[in-house]
Amino acid sequence: MAAVVFVSPTTRLSSIKMFTSLSRRHFHYYSGSSTALPSSSPHFIPRCPNLRLNNLYTRCSMPNTEVLDTVVTEEVDHDSSPHAPSCLVPITHINPEIHDTESTNLLVEGTVDMILTTLPILSEEEQNVIAATPAHPAGLYALYASCLAGNMVEQLWNFAWPAAIALLHPSLLPVAVMGFCTKLAVIAGGPLVGKLMDLFPRVPAYNFLTTVQASAQLLSAGMIIQAHMAHASLETSVLARPWFIILVLAGAVEGLSGLALGVAVERDWVVLLAGTNRPIALAQANAILSRIDLLCEIAGASLFGILLSKYETVTCLKLAAALMMWALPVVIGLTWLTNKLSCGVLDRTKCPQTGSKEPVPQVDKLVEISVAAIKQGWDEYLQQPVLPASIAYVLLCFNVVLAPGGLMTAFLTQHGLSPSLIGGFSCLCAFMGVGATFMSAKMVKQLGILKAGAAGLILQASFLTMAVGVYWSGALSKQTALLFFLGFIVLSRLGHMSYSVVGAQILQTGIPASKANLIGATEMSVASLAESILLGVVIIASDVSHFGFLSMLSLLSVVTAAWLFCQWLAKPTDVQTSLFSL
Repeated sequence: MAAVVFVSPTTRLSSIKMFTSLSRRHFHYYSGSSTALPSSSPHFIPRCPNLRLNNLYTRCSMPNTEVLDTVVTEEVDHDSSPHAPSCLVPITHINPEIHDTESTNLLVEGTVDMILTTLPILSEEEQNVIAATPAHPAGLYALYASCLAGNMVEQLWNFAWPAAIALLHPSLLPVAVMGFCTKLAVIAGGPLVGKLMDLFPRVPAYNFLTTVQASAQLLSAGMIIQAHMAHASLETSVLARPWFIILVLAGAVEGLSGLALGVAVERDWVVLLAGTNRPIALAQANAILSRIDLLCEIAGASLFGILLSKYETVTCLKLAAALMMWALPVVIGLTWLTNKLSCGVLDRTKCPQTGSKEPVPQVDKLVEISVAAIKQGWDEYLQQPVLPASIAYVLLCFNVVLAPGGLMTAFLTQHGLSPSLIGGFSCLCAFMGVGATFMSAKMVKQLGILKAGAAGLILQASFLTMAVGVYWSGALSKQTALLFFLGFIVLSRLGHMSYSVVGAQILQTGIPASKANLIGATEMSVASLAESILLGVVIIASDVSHFGFLSMLSLLSVVTAAWLFCQWLAKPTDVQTSLFSL
């Protein structure tokens, strides 16, 4: 015999609570001559179609049940047709005051095994396989190819322009002025560009900035070629020369667009393509992007260094310009392919919580939007839960002297080293970075992500301390001492790139996806501010004899970054504990 239990609209229990409460008690059918529900009549319910039956919510039907709560027999008014007899329906009111603890205990006791279906649970190995599988692997490979083509040109140009300018002037002044103006442009325009990148569609905005960057690089190459062909010298009135002013402006535009492109790929696109809930795949994607960048740095520095040692500077710059023009359509095409292979994931809304995006600002309101974006960017940056890790990265950006770059290239050129040896130094630094991408994965596995970051910072600070000690020993004029000095800097890149890889994942974990571009661009602006401060000091102390003082400032910034990160690690907050496995 079966019974149907009806629950009135005023009693709204969850399905789990209803099932568990029913299984908690032993039921049987309430029998009575006046209240018996004729189970043999299949037309019972159609004959009582109106009123109460339409307002009832059926929850369960169980055999051999008895309700221990109140059972009220009510007469249900039905159709007044003479062929429709009156019927009495037992309305069973289930007591809603059922404690939540009963349901919890029942689940523990296993008394609902026959009611609830057991769902399969993945093993740990199966979960790891899913976590290591990218959400859009084909799109991720296309992104790697796009980064390879774009970074190859960018890294070649980053090595080419300081070397070409250093051949025109015997001091660090022009390179420092170029770097300083570029960092000022990033500080002022970084938050605005990040805000606009969050508002505009990803793919068109990326392709537009790629075109702007390539155009600025071509203009810069043209200005340097003109200076070399005219045999210009920068010894006097640097800022008064028109071609140098254009070169500075083009360098600022190139640096700002390159910043936006890097933030879009490293903080936004790679997370979408790898999967926000797939940490192993995201870590592998970050490592591969770092290796691509470092391999491009190796190839770019080696290629231009070899060309510069065999051909004239103008010829090398023309070859670099030809490579820029070839890479532009390749990068744009691969960017479109990335979105195509990922089923248009890059075109989807950036605010999934609301399903809508902010309106695109008008051109006449760009100044107002810029000021608001800078303020909002700083507010969001200071409120992020991983602020100490970000500040440690910013402090590392103070180290513009004891690192491969424009100032080191200019210093070694003034020191009399051949372009091929300078290129070899840059290649070794990049090779150490590639090794760090593999070493960081093992460090994270053995130590955890936060301790791995601390280890990378301590390693970099230790090797740079030894490099500065060699410089202040006064024996740098000897070939052996110079090699030791450069060797310690090369080894320090192992710790630097380890923290770069680990720190990127720390920031990706702590920053919301909807604010990735804004906070990332603001962070780059703060980092550029740090670099510009030291570059300003270099402009004042532009003579090569002040290199030791500048190297001490760089070392101090790295030691401070390591100390700050270790303090944050030693005193974990609740947010830090919830985000990372300590």
